[in-house]
Amino acid sequence: MKEPDTNREKLSNESHVDEMTLLLYVERQLDREAAQGVSLHTQTCTRCLTLLRALDRESRLLTRSMLEQDEPLPARLAEFHEKVKRNMQWIWGVVFGLAVLGVYALYTGYIEPWERQFAEAGFGSTNLLNLVVFQGAFWKGWQSMFSLFEVLAVMCMAGFGLFAFRRYLRRGSALAVLFTGFGMMMAVATPTSATEFRKGDTVNVKKGEVITGDLFATGEHVRIDGEVDGDVYAFAHQVDVTGHINGDLICFAQAVRVSGVVDGNLRAGSNNVTLTGTVERNVTLWNETFNLDSSGKIGRSLTAGGETLTLDGKIGRDFLGFAESTNISGFIGGSVREQGNSLSIASGAEIDGKTSFKGHKEPSVASDAKLASPLEFTLIEHKRESRSGDYYLWRVILTCTIILFGLALAGLMPKFSMETVDSAGQIGASFGLGVLVAFGVLIASLIACATIVGLLVGISSLMLWLVMVFAAEVVVGGIIGQWIMGRDNEFWPFFLRVVVGIAIVRVVTSVPFIGFWVWVIVTLWGMGAISLAIYRRMQPTLAPNIPPAPMPPLGTPLPSNTTVGGI
Repeated sequence: MKEPDTNREKLSNESHVDEMTLLLYVERQLDREAAQGVSLHTQTCTRCLTLLRALDRESRLLTRSMLEQDEPLPARLAEFHEKVKRNMQWIWGVVFGLAVLGVYALYTGYIEPWERQFAEAGFGSTNLLNLVVFQGAFWKGWQSMFSLFEVLAVMCMAGFGLFAFRRYLRRGSALAVLFTGFGMMMAVATPTSATEFRKGDTVNVKKGEVITGDLFATGEHVRIDGEVDGDVYAFAHQVDVTGHINGDLICFAQAVRVSGVVDGNLRAGSNNVTLTGTVERNVTLWNETFNLDSSGKIGRSLTAGGETLTLDGKIGRDFLGFAESTNISGFIGGSVREQGNSLSIASGAEIDGKTSFKGHKEPSVASDAKLASPLEFTLIEHKRESRSGDYYLWRVILTCTIILFGLALAGLMPKFSMETVDSAGQIGASFGLGVLVAFGVLIASLIACATIVGLLVGISSLMLWLVMVFAAEVVVGGIIGQWIMGRDNEFWPFFLRVVVGIAIVRVVTSVPFIGFWVWVIVTLWGMGAISLAIYRRMQPTLAPNIPPAPMPPLGTPLPSNTTVGGI
């Protein structure tokens, strides 16, 4: 029974407590009697008290560092990080400059030549967006729904505005804005024009009958002998037009014959088309055989593709053709641009514009044919593709753009970028999922864009799909760089591996013959890795079961004049 007092007296008589005993005391590993002895000794010994406080401080710092998720950078690295962060402005400037350069090159290299070709074909528009969207064949019939698109646009803008400024709007003002939007919708909305649907084995608009509005007709035989004050959409085995159509004629049939008058455009996809009547505007065809009779007339331009084109009638403007064989014996008021196997300009033909032919055989021109300028012939030769210096220059520019795009992604989403690269390491799962996403999302987006309700969702999904296509090379470049240089979770070493991998991918995709297929594989692989990382992000994670730290027994007194136990 005298042993505790003896230990306490022995500890008090000793000069100092050793460091290990003080460390055990800080960690609460001593028994009750020994801890009381250390506490009494540190009340009278300044040296041991100072050592005890130092050990207590180190223990707390070590515990805090083990609990922190992100370890702070050393002073020199933190200072370097701040300098890099301040100098990122010029990088964004380079990104913007390359983006502008890419848009300019895309417009001058592809869009502007196509726009010029469409203008020469007589579509009658200098604005490509207006040409494709608002004057295309499939926009006709949707013009009556334009007010609905306006209302949807206003409602979407109003919704985004309310969401952005929801903190600054009171309840009364928000309701006022909402009712104002409904009032604008009711004021803008206009009644749509009537549309008539007819179907059956034989659909006939009899002579003397007048249909006000558009007509949708499906059947074995569609015949228009009367008048349609609108557009006609026909899906049949045979379509005959002997009457008068005030709008466009858009048809898909095996045989189409137009001997009447069409005030608008003729758009057809069929086996054979015969025109003996009049089309006041443009004709666009994709068929096997097209015959423009000597009594037939096209007010503006003809754009046709097929096997055999016979032009004996009159064309007011230009002719653009892609056919195996083309025979011209009528009048063309504009230029002729033809590509195919053979071209024959017969006696009595008259062309008031420039004539050019690109084909495998020299064209045949009659001596009494009237041409405004000598015919330009370009022989199609199957030669090996040669690449100029401009091709490699643009490849380098595009590679730099992809690298800067990867830098932007890694800077904005560093953790997700590393997760995406790790997902690319699972080649089989990434490639399989990429095949599904590449084709599935594209088809679903196009289907959604074809509807009114899903137009916004379809366009958004399509834009996301394009971003994934562009980012696929960055992801695959990252995993290839890690395979070569090893894994590193630091930002700049990680991005260095991405740059090396992108350079390798761009070089391989530049190789003739195999470059395209490598690009397809890389795109599917990268899209699958991105989709797999997104899928894993969306899965719920369970917190690990961490056992609690051991607690001292209840009633244990804290030593005085120390920082053990906290303030």
